[in-house]
Amino acid sequence: MSAADPALATTLCGIRLRNPVIAASGCFAYGVEFEKLVDLNSLGGFVVKGLSREPIEGNPAPRLFETAAGMINSIGLQNIGVQAFVRQKLPALAKLQTAVFANIFGYETEDYVEVVRVLEDHEGLAGYELNVSCPNTRHGGIYFSSDPALLSEVVAAVKQVARRPVIVKLSPNVSAIEPLACAAEASGADALSLVNTFIALAVDPRTRRSRIGAGFGGLSGPAIKPIALRLVYQAARAVKIPIVGLGGIASGVDAAEFLIAGASAVEVGTAIFWDPQAPVRIAGELAKFLQTEKIPSIRKLVGTLEL
Repeated sequence: MSAADPALATTLCGIRLRNPVIAASGCFAYGVEFEKLVDLNSLGGFVVKGLSREPIEGNPAPRLFETAAGMINSIGLQNIGVQAFVRQKLPALAKLQTAVFANIFGYETEDYVEVVRVLEDHEGLAGYELNVSCPNTRHGGIYFSSDPALLSEVVAAVKQVARRPVIVKLSPNVSAIEPLACAAEASGADALSLVNTFIALAVDPRTRRSRIGAGFGGLSGPAIKPIALRLVYQAARAVKIPIVGLGGIASGVDAAEFLIAGASAVEVGTAIFWDPQAPVRIAGELAKFLQTEKIPSIRKLVGTLEL
């Protein structure tokens, strides 16, 4: 089956998607680097790697460690900065016939606002995804993603300057997801994406040091899928805005599970490391699943989980 099967067509925050499978931020560079490997226009969309006000060099090596069912990464949000992005990358992205989202992060509210202000002056983006899994340096290093008040502050501030839809990417490293989901919705978020990676550690028993240069890293891949599914289900029950589900998706059946749990679309990340064409393949497998199960549209699948 094709990633362009009409049964896969959907919308997210008013944005038309060819299919509900989006390449996740941090795993697809700025998109253009993959154009010789993947037909970018066959994707439902993709999220460029996180953008900040100024360039960031990232964390010391080693940055990746393969685990039994996924990987730990600690890239440190390395990126070229928003000004270089609009000069060097965005002109090519603006020519694509697929939805391109900019992932944005910062260490205080004004960082997010300034990046959005810059991007608002340029064409080529469908929307924004806010990575709120960063410490707020003005509030003692408390993570935006762990405090409903701080989360509300940054979302509301971005919504004041953004004309495009704003998706808030939530962290799983919290005691309960519902208060954060509700805070983002109440502050104007157009959608939520979840989950981000789980804080993790890998130890080298011979050196007695971390296998990651920065110490801790983010665990992703198939190992986190059952927990991600639970969090997507809980968030979808708590809010009325759409959910983009991610966390260990590696097949069309995986994608279907997230849709059934309440997601309206999905993102694929770690699978791209071993299969750059994973988003297109997964969309085709999802179309095959719909055909086999005699489901006319993915909309008939969303939120149908019975517990």
